[in-house]
Amino acid sequence: MKFTKKQGQYLAFIYYYTKIHRQSPAERDMEVYFRVSPPSIHQMVLTLEKNRLISRVSGQARSIQLLVPREEIPQLD
Repeated sequence: MKFTKKQGQYLAFIYYYTKIHRQSPAERDMEVYFRVSPPSIHQMVLTLEKNRLISRVSGQARSIQLLVPREEIPQLD
């Protein structure tokens, strides 16, 4: 596995949110689900991007794209 368990949960959330809503989540959606502060979510998004687990367009809302194959994404706890 090339990501931590916590990172895996964020990837799973992004995957399932996108599948259900047909658009990627906003950082606010992740804040509500994980019950963490806006800076914590933003730092996680930056970390996932830096580790090439996601891509996004800076300044464009809901632009997160997963770069991890579906079979590598864990179940959402």
